Amino acid sequence: MSHIIAPSILSADFGNLNHDIEMINDSEAGWFHVDVMDGVFVPNISFGFPVMKPLKNKANKPLDVHLMIVHPERYIENFQQAGADILTVHIEASVHLHRTLNEIRKHGMKAGVALNPHTPVNLIFDVLSEIDLVCLMSVNPGFGGQSFIEGTYQKIQKLKEEILKQNQKTLIEIDGGVALNNYRKLVDCGADVLVAGNTVFSSANPKQTISDLLN
Repeated sequence: MSHIIAPSILSADFGNLNHDIEMINDSEAGWFHVDVMDGVFVPNISFGFPVMKPLKNKANKPLDVHLMIVHPERYIENFQQAGADILTVHIEASVHLHRTLNEIRKHGMKAGVALNPHTPVNLIFDVLSEIDLVCLMSVNPGFGGQSFIEGTYQKIQKLKEEILKQNQKTLIEIDGGVALNNYRKLVDCGADVLVAGNTVFSSANPKQTISDLLN
């Protein structure tokens, strides 16, 4: 399977959001990546349901929703109603992770788990069978435009080995610092989904950049 590019809406131009949504619709991107931040779990606030609903109405590709919030289990049904196709919660914010993953799947969404840079991947090995996607943060969450953390490559390889060992179909997503100078190595290490924010939206030709990240 070819890897997937998921442009991060957080880096879009919110004064001209329709234009950027249409650009992604018309591009080779596979998903829309939607970062939801509460100002508590991470030191930033982004957007919630009022932005997600019109985004869902205009997007013709799946919404990959990444919750950087405390108590994510409280909002599973709300995000399903707002149009999330994939819902990812942070292991660091989920006390009862297994229960939360099951609730996400019960609501018809794919279940994802995100890990901060300091969190070892082996903490999710026991629940891999319940996880559709693992999002490895390759920067500290909260802000775009940060430098890629080099130790991510080793984490990808270790996680991919365990996924294959358990004969699972769990996807590995990389979020943070994905650029034209490192995407090939990320894919070679085992990444399936690349979240690209600034790399896409700061480009003179975003559609071409998405294509370049695929080919």
